[in-house]
Amino acid sequence: MAIRKPTPEDLKRLAEANHFELAEDELEGYQLMISALFDSYDVLDQMPETKEPLKYPDRDSGMRPTLEMDPYNAILRQCRLPGASGGKLNGKRIGLKNNINVAGMPMTCASKVLEGYIPETDATIVTRLLDAGGDVVALLNLDNFAYSGAGDTSSFGPTLNPHNTDHLAGGSSGGSAAALYYDYIDMTIGGDQGGSIRIPASFCGVVGHKPTHGLVPYTGIVGIDNTFDHTGPMTRTVADAALMLEVLAGKDPLDPRQGEVPVQAYTESLGLGAGGIRIGVLQEGFGLPESEADVDAGVQKALGILGELGAQQESVSVPFHQRSAGIVWSLISEGGTAALRSNGLGHGWAGVYNAGLADAMGKGLKTQSKDLSPQAKLVLLVGSYMTDQYNGRMYAKAQNARRDLRKAYDNLLERYDVLAMPTTPMKAHRNDANSDSGAILTHGWDMTSNTAPFNMTGHPAISIPCGKSNGLPIGLMIVGKHFDDAMVLRVANAFEQHTNWESL
Repeated sequence: MAIRKPTPEDLKRLAEANHFELAEDELEGYQLMISALFDSYDVLDQMPETKEPLKYPDRDSGMRPTLEMDPYNAILRQCRLPGASGGKLNGKRIGLKNNINVAGMPMTCASKVLEGYIPETDATIVTRLLDAGGDVVALLNLDNFAYSGAGDTSSFGPTLNPHNTDHLAGGSSGGSAAALYYDYIDMTIGGDQGGSIRIPASFCGVVGHKPTHGLVPYTGIVGIDNTFDHTGPMTRTVADAALMLEVLAGKDPLDPRQGEVPVQAYTESLGLGAGGIRIGVLQEGFGLPESEADVDAGVQKALGILGELGAQQESVSVPFHQRSAGIVWSLISEGGTAALRSNGLGHGWAGVYNAGLADAMGKGLKTQSKDLSPQAKLVLLVGSYMTDQYNGRMYAKAQNARRDLRKAYDNLLERYDVLAMPTTPMKAHRNDANSDSGAILTHGWDMTSNTAPFNMTGHPAISIPCGKSNGLPIGLMIVGKHFDDAMVLRVANAFEQHTNWESL
């Protein structure tokens, strides 16, 4: 089918949108030139898509589980995709956040905007998991296009907290956390742009590791902004997170987020303990306006246990930490708007572009944008306004300021092996089905004060459960040097091996 050429009325409208005018005598010349250009588009449209054959074609897209099988609403699809017959993850049953391409299986980002979209290729990390012997058994619920940290904006309903179903699992990778409480799922993958691995890990009492930016390939995953998209493991134990990271980490020539990617033997660091480790306890991570006293106290108690295990601790300060919200919001709003306006593609990077996703998202946004979450709508409103009115200046300033924020943490990490603080300043939010859009907006982001800055700087950060209060988990976050994920996992494992967090 030929690509439709713009009419004179289209050209006048487009000129106006781009702040110039076309006189009637100019239109004929433009139309002649455009007609020739569109002949070239027709040739391009007839070219076949370059696709690698599926390495693991034996797969069954399955179905949505029943409420009895999935009481936390964590799973959008039970499926069957067996991996290799051996490897580091041999026989491990894995769930994937449903913003990750799996060929032949619906990928919705928990939004009706992508209803009916089925990828034709596997994300790079899916192939790596299968190569290592893992079996993909579930596609997992998330917040609508991953724009909330609460867990209640999915078009398929909220993900509930396994410790108390009157509360939410957190987001945006809520399904990836809650699904770990099912005995038929061993490991999951989450995604993290502002804390979306670590927030639900904290709320649900599981391990969630946001790797160093670029360490794990993002090819074939729907994101928000190349400069702070992360994907990584969510597991029941630190050892499983380290094992999974060994499989996931490494160079992918198709991922523009990556530069040099030094990898480590992450599992080999686990038995080294906390003796002699230098921990900087970040003052600005505690006592926030939104902080709950029992969370701060629980994290301090956990740090005391690490001290008993031989870790040296000092209170440290990064005033920039509490002033980073402007950077975070500018990058998420304008970066997210650019991603949505380009139908999930972006421009100007070398790698694999998903033409099918772009087509599905473009059509969906024209007909189903009303289904976007309040957070996604706010991103579009503010991001569009700031880009249109301030010409991208604030986004550029925020990108440049990221280097100063990174340097502030790096200066401390020259003297300390890791930094520590609460993952989230509060425990899991209540599930209130009657919340209005204002309340949904507020509680969708009020837990990101400690998590989001490290998305912008790219430092590795893990959340581990370190206690419980009023029946709900508390998360401890440990942050390390770039590409020293092994140290972060080592400290987390030392704590885990010497404590029963549920009894603290």
